Amino acid sequence: MTGSDFSDSSGTSNSSDRRSAGFPSPAADYIEQRLDLNSLLIKHREATFFLRVEGDSMIGAGIHSGDLIVVDRSLKAQHKKVVVAVLDGELIIRRLLIDGDSFSLASENPDYPPIKITGDANFEIWGTVTNVIHEL
Repeated sequence: MTGSDFSDSSGTSNSSDRRSAGFPSPAADYIEQRLDLNSLLIKHREATFFLRVEGDSMIGAGIHSGDLIVVDRSLKAQHKKVVVAVLDGELIIRRLLIDGDSFSLASENPDYPPIKITGDANFEIWGTVTNVIHEL
């Protein structure tokens, strides 16, 4: 018997009787069911939105200009999560940093300084980014 062939009981090799060895295909689980991006990316349908990104302030987080982000408005904004905020009427994407009662919005690009949120700012957290979709 050789490493890839099997012999029948007469000792002759039967190449049509070859068997594959190794790991099953990762796609085998999806043979009977279709891949549904809605079920993978959207947990709260009525509160989830897709937004197209412009700019390079979040490139360090893997979010590039032209990407599509998935934003869930039902999630509570948490420390170090990427959020979409409304600041003075403009939508921005930043990482939320909470320090006691104060907070700031940090970019993931050293060209953009953190934005300290003060009491007089016209500010609202619009939603939490859950996924990013971009072309390769």
